[in-house]
Amino acid sequence: MDKRERLEAFLESHDLESVWFARPNSFAWLTGGSNVVDRETDAGVAAIGYDGDEVTLVTDNIEADRIVSEELPDLETSAVEIERFPWHASSLSDAIAERVGDGRAAADIDIPGFERVDPTPLRQPLTERDCERYRELGRETAAAVESVCRELQAEDTEHEVASALRIALSAREIEAPVVLVGGAERAQAYRHYTPTRAELGDYALVSVTAERNGLHASCTRTVAFDPPEWLAERHEAAARVEATALAATRAAANGDDPADGTAGDVFDAIQDAYAAVGHEGEWEHHHQGGAAGFAGREWIATPGHDAPVEAPMAYAWNPTVQGAKSEDTVLVADDDIVVLTTTDRWPTTTVEAIDGDLELVRPDILEPEA
Repeated sequence: MDKRERLEAFLESHDLESVWFARPNSFAWLTGGSNVVDRETDAGVAAIGYDGDEVTLVTDNIEADRIVSEELPDLETSAVEIERFPWHASSLSDAIAERVGDGRAAADIDIPGFERVDPTPLRQPLTERDCERYRELGRETAAAVESVCRELQAEDTEHEVASALRIALSAREIEAPVVLVGGAERAQAYRHYTPTRAELGDYALVSVTAERNGLHASCTRTVAFDPPEWLAERHEAAARVEATALAATRAAANGDDPADGTAGDVFDAIQDAYAAVGHEGEWEHHHQGGAAGFAGREWIATPGHDAPVEAPMAYAWNPTVQGAKSEDTVLVADDDIVVLTTTDRWPTTTVEAIDGDLELVRPDILEPEA
């Protein structure tokens, strides 16, 4: 089912005449482009709407020509209705309301008289075009992160590494909503190691969530200069939990009745995996990840979570064992698992899910030559 078909089904099932998207990730989902100027606002500078027949862009006179020319790659612009309003005369929400009039409508931002739409279910599963873009984003994200990690030195500060990561990603036209760098001391103390002036020391965890065309890719790499004796065991344990999560994801997405496979089922497998690798209860210290797509996580799995596990869909599981973490973004489709955030320039190790249903190549710890 393509995106317009999903929207038509949504309009019919909710008895609506139109649906509107102004938040950047859903605008990108439908258009392939960006409506962002100010990253501190929830809504962008333009909204895209669908009424079962026409696609309509609403924006002010400052942005209209640029957005039509540069930010609608997935739409035939000649078939898009353009609704301009003077920048000084109205707000985006007021302009949408005026365009809709008395019709029944929903939006992903607050507009008086409109219903509120949760775009997350509409964005799942991924389309073929989404998957193509995801493969490119995954490769380039991993290449950027690994290029920085190969140059690290123990004396580098977390801030310096974070800056280098943002530059490497930006050079590839990739935004970086999340950049975490934890040196030896802070990576053991915190699961979200936001960068500081601390030096890396004996080893470092580097984690990013990157975004382009609305799609988000996450990955973590470990670099060790003088690794603690426990690091290799914890790194492998986290990787085995991740492999188990992916095996459970594949089973949930491709079972006899896919509607029965839920995030909660995968979370059960994650809990069992932690116990099996000798770190029972570690899941309590950090979220374990979930479905990725047009958000860093479309949903984050929790015990009993009833979100359906879709395919084709990207998943980014991120198990941690104190001081160690395993994370990549993976495409699950057609009973297959494809790691997206990977290159052929990083040491790897093969791990097995605890039930033996999956062997998976995972990034190993990089130990730079002295």
